[in-house]
Amino acid sequence: MAALRVARRLVKSYSCVKCVDRNVSSRLQTTTRMLCVSAASRSSSVDVPKAQFTDTEVQDILSNITGLDLRKVFRPLRQKLTPPKYKLMTDTELEEAVVTAEEQAKHLLKMPPVLSERKPIDEVLSEDRILEGMDAAKYVFTDINFNVPHRERFIAVREPSGTLRKASWNERDRIIQVYFPKEGRKVTPPAIFKEENLRLVFEQDKHEDVLNQCVAQFEPDSAEFKNVLMLTYEDIEKHGKYDLLRSTRFFGGLAWHLVGGRRIDGLLVDMLQRDLLPDAVRLVRLLHLVHPQSESAQDAQRQQATHLELLKIYAQHESSRAGFIELALQNYEQTEALGSA
Repeated sequence: MAALRVARRLVKSYSCVKCVDRNVSSRLQTTTRMLCVSAASRSSSVDVPKAQFTDTEVQDILSNITGLDLRKVFRPLRQKLTPPKYKLMTDTELEEAVVTAEEQAKHLLKMPPVLSERKPIDEVLSEDRILEGMDAAKYVFTDINFNVPHRERFIAVREPSGTLRKASWNERDRIIQVYFPKEGRKVTPPAIFKEENLRLVFEQDKHEDVLNQCVAQFEPDSAEFKNVLMLTYEDIEKHGKYDLLRSTRFFGGLAWHLVGGRRIDGLLVDMLQRDLLPDAVRLVRLLHLVHPQSESAQDAQRQQATHLELLKIYAQHESSRAGFIELALQNYEQTEALGSA
């Protein structure tokens, strides 16, 4: 009996220890979960996601600062002269025609996409040394089915050495243009896209013409497309010729390029000089969306700044032309005060 009582006490002691151990384990798990949640909340407050070109708010800002000048969008192009056509309209019909023209203009002002540069194709399918030296020319094998997207179209090249490989991007573009010609695109890129020739065209302020031809000639994720865009935007920024692209489909890309490099001072000053204060505010707002960790963006977030306060905060923290921006804002505020009085 004494031995049985001792055994029961050991079992009770073991169950109590096990219960305590289970409670400690559950408390540790709860504490760990709480620490993880708090750490996640802290990291989410610090790691603010960077805005992307395709974001709705970004697209709205870029579309608004682009402007909508119907005379510039529908300006006459160089073409065969034809007699003008005249229509008699009532006031209602004229208003409807203007609305239709604005809708068409918005469609024409749709910005080209901003994509990451495509990765090179360097995939060998087979090495057939038995075919080496049988011909001095390359052979291209192309799937020409109409229902296959061009990006998925299989194109292979047989080298004179016998190597069978997938075609490079440049080869694919040329072959696809041969079988499925795209209007405005050449099999061989025109010489205008050489850097030395671009400088001559830029001196004539033909930046928009270059970009229109670039969109027709190259794919938006090709290295050639990105290089021409960069050279054009850099020349615009260097000489302050921002108005050449305003109310065109390329102005948003120019603004996105400058915002990405945190070099908006020139464009911002140009907007203030042209009394485009709302566009200047939108531009700074876009800068804060793309660079949320910047001192200017964080200060604006703390103060919940809007309108003119955004420009003041940007001038205080980041602008190299703070004096001009502050003077422009003072003049605007004085004009507003006189107008309200």
